[in-house]
Amino acid sequence: MIKKLINFYDKALCTACGAGYWPWGPGTMGAAFGVLAWWLASCVLESFELRLATAAAVVVVTLISVPSINRLEREWGPDPSRVVIDEVVGVWVCLIAVPEYVFFPDYEVILFLWMLFAFMLFRMFDIIKPFGIRNMEDLPGGWGVMADDILAGIYGVIVMIASYLIIELLIMVTI
Repeated sequence: MIKKLINFYDKALCTACGAGYWPWGPGTMGAAFGVLAWWLASCVLESFELRLATAAAVVVVTLISVPSINRLEREWGPDPSRVVIDEVVGVWVCLIAVPEYVFFPDYEVILFLWMLFAFMLFRMFDIIKPFGIRNMEDLPGGWGVMADDILAGIYGVIVMIASYLIIELLIMVTI
């Protein structure tokens, strides 16, 4: 009984409540699940609280996911495509860089665009795996599954911050 409960927990967590069972691009569906969860949190948390909660969620979910991934790899094989909790965490890393000004009530469209930009950047880095991202997969077990997506999210953060700074510079130049 306990073993079945642990297996159910592992599958619910690692497939992001079933998003990983999506047959056409489970990683994209996992990242979309992460964006949706983050957006729901953004509806109730202020910008600073949201960033703090997101950073805490990245750490906590990573730590609780690694043992679950390790158990599921015994059943499903190495880095199974159904495991998408790594995409959820990776896109959360990227979403930390959504600019603060978009949390004003009149900026829903701009918030959506920044969320879409974060999602696209994360998926691009996750799929292409440049600049050492692929090397993270060499880490043992669940750590390798999680680390490459976290690094993809970090690269997304860098591009998002650079994009924000360029936009701010262009606004200052045109004023």
